[in-house]
Amino acid sequence: MAEHAPAPLGGKLLTPVTAVLGALSLAAAAVIVVRFIYGLGAVTNLSDGFPWGIWIAYDVVVGSALACGGYTMAILVYIFNRGEYHPLVRPALLASLFGYTLAGVSVIFDLGRYWNVWHMFWPGYSQVHSVMFEVALCISLYILVMWMEFSPTFLDQLGFSGLKKKISKLMFLFVALGVLLPSMHQASLGGLLVIFGAQIHPLWQAGMLIPLEFLMTAVLLGFAVVIFEATLVAVGFNRAMETALLAKMAGFMHGLLIAYLVVRFGDLILRGAIVSAFKPSLEAFWFWIESICFLVPVWTLSSPARRNNAGTLFAAALLLLLGGFLLRINAFLVGYETGEGWSYFPAFPELIVTIGVIAFEILAYIVFVKTLPVLPAQSATH
Repeated sequence: MAEHAPAPLGGKLLTPVTAVLGALSLAAAAVIVVRFIYGLGAVTNLSDGFPWGIWIAYDVVVGSALACGGYTMAILVYIFNRGEYHPLVRPALLASLFGYTLAGVSVIFDLGRYWNVWHMFWPGYSQVHSVMFEVALCISLYILVMWMEFSPTFLDQLGFSGLKKKISKLMFLFVALGVLLPSMHQASLGGLLVIFGAQIHPLWQAGMLIPLEFLMTAVLLGFAVVIFEATLVAVGFNRAMETALLAKMAGFMHGLLIAYLVVRFGDLILRGAIVSAFKPSLEAFWFWIESICFLVPVWTLSSPARRNNAGTLFAAALLLLLGGFLLRINAFLVGYETGEGWSYFPAFPELIVTIGVIAFEILAYIVFVKTLPVLPAQSATH
């Protein structure tokens, strides 16, 4: 369909928005330089009690989940053969590409002996029974797979049309890996909590079900971030809204959301952990905030009329993104009970790096959609 052929948006790259994003990215880069010269203690509040902070909890655990748009679109279009969603694939893949790449890079910031990062790729150092090894390997391979999936977008511009044809012949393999690898490591990120055992508060200590919960919410977040991104792109670049298509996709989200809530609350009830939700505590407070973010969209997305309202659909997607964010932050930080005398709140430089990583991701997305054929061509609209 010619009207859906991707085309560069064009326009100026230097704008007030990109200037601010660039400044935030440079500020983060400056902090990272200090970290690599003077160590983690110079810029973070990490300790023996909290060896992982926001750089892992958000930049990696949350960031990779928020980057599942390409993963969910691959499932929808190539596994369930829903070709009508194909215009959403390339922009979703681009957002996933930057989200995962920066999540992978962020791991290096958090490693005390970052110069040994290559060990995880060397067979002599591999711990094949380690969940963390599986996560690191799968995420690394998935980043490579996504760059291969996205490469046809820019290979022509670089004059490598022959290479593009060869990669295109193998695209079925990259798509298959693009579905398999995220399914493995998103579940395994929840598996890390199984290893933590009693150090995790009962509200997030779901035993062998927590990997399933992390995988289900990763798919939910993938759908939600596609809606979020498509709405902001339409508003920010003065393009037509894809409300009808997104509303149809929201029907899949609704069914999966109900299934997730059955698993989530069913596990809490069966383990007897639901009583912890009614005790006056910080953990209970954040549990209910997290739960509300998942419960409200159940009602919002249940009606076709509400799903076809762009504002309501965007609000539901935003709540789901917040719910997935809180599930992971609560499990890895709020609900992490490492013992008496330990506490953690991100230092200002840690926040600068996280904000800078997000800013750089948005900046790179803007540059790519303006210079490469990512978004479907269409006339501007108000």
